[in-house]
Amino acid sequence: GFVSAALRTGVPIIPVSVVGAEEIYPKIGDLKPLARLFGLPYFPVTPTWPLLGPLGAIPLPSKWYIEFGTPIRTDEHSPADADDPAVVFNLTDQVRETIQQTIYRLLDQRPGVFRGCSK
Repeated sequence: GFVSAALRTGVPIIPVSVVGAEEIYPKIGDLKPLARLFGLPYFPVTPTWPLLGPLGAIPLPSKWYIEFGTPIRTDEHSPADADDPAVVFNLTDQVRETIQQTIYRLLDQRPGVFRGCSK
């Protein structure tokens, strides 16, 4: 949807990569019956919850890195290209690949999960 919207309006797509958010609550299990009961997509079990009760809901101190990539231009396409599956697929793949490569680079640069970046 985001590629079609960008093509229709001619605005650039800004790839955004986030590293570290996934470590704030490392999920080691999923209580699907409770998730269904509460209407949630999942009900996670973390290393500290439910073992520590409400204290287990305190997030772990992870370092986050957010990097905004170079804008990917869409104004070179016509708004009608928003309905062309090949154009949409190619742009989506370009955005996804850009984000993934940035995530790999950011992960490679940091010394550890909780110690931050080595720069």
